[in-house]
Amino acid sequence: MRILVTNDDGINAPGLHALREIASKLSDDVWVVAPETNQSGASHSLTLHEPLRCRDVDERVYAIKGTPTDCVIMGVRHILKDDPPTLVLSGVNRGSNIAEDVTYSGTIAGAIEGTLLGVRSIALSLSMGFDLEGRHHWETPLAHAPGLITDLLSEPFAPGVLMNVNFPDLPPEGVAGIAITTQGKRDPGMLHIDERADTWGTPYYWFGFERRKSRLVENTDLWAMAHGLISVTPLSVDLTHRASLERLGKRFPRPAPGKLKD
Repeated sequence: MRILVTNDDGINAPGLHALREIASKLSDDVWVVAPETNQSGASHSLTLHEPLRCRDVDERVYAIKGTPTDCVIMGVRHILKDDPPTLVLSGVNRGSNIAEDVTYSGTIAGAIEGTLLGVRSIALSLSMGFDLEGRHHWETPLAHAPGLITDLLSEPFAPGVLMNVNFPDLPPEGVAGIAITTQGKRDPGMLHIDERADTWGTPYYWFGFERRKSRLVENTDLWAMAHGLISVTPLSVDLTHRASLERLGKRFPRPAPGKLKD
């Protein structure tokens, strides 16, 4: 099995080192193509208006001056074009990617791009900020991810489907189990814009988010994190809302075949 590893926190992120170690437990053919700098929040963006720079970091390790999407494309279509990977692993992200986070996440985007390129793909993230002593439990994905990934790969992935895995903010022995979940939805938070001024008096701005405790719906990713479970959420690159498609189809009937352009 040839594994391509990427992330959105950047080539020097501790989560990338953890994921490389996880991948090495699954295969001896592991390649890393990751962003040169932190790309958190980049989502599924492409670099189109400037050239991509590729730097050799180590044997089978490359840094791309671009987004996670750029990295996966470069890995699959350029660096490994003669023998493409059979698995893309993206992460381990510093912080969970659950609920609406999935629409912003560069970690998820790396797995999305792998899926679009026809490679089975899994995004992995570690929840943080809840440990009372402020520890970061990188040992938790190190302990649980290899077996979980092996189990996931024993099942077929439907076309256009990727797996989103989130580990709770707990030591390995504190994990309560694995839950197959749906994408949750947080209660509305508060977005505020912090206006400041630089040394020249020119204003600049920071976005700030107030996270509020949400009401937990059972079997969602939010619920799993709150209960110390590893959350596995199958995500689809097809964003079509089927119920609305059916309802709107009744309101706007399809034109008769004779009226369609050839």
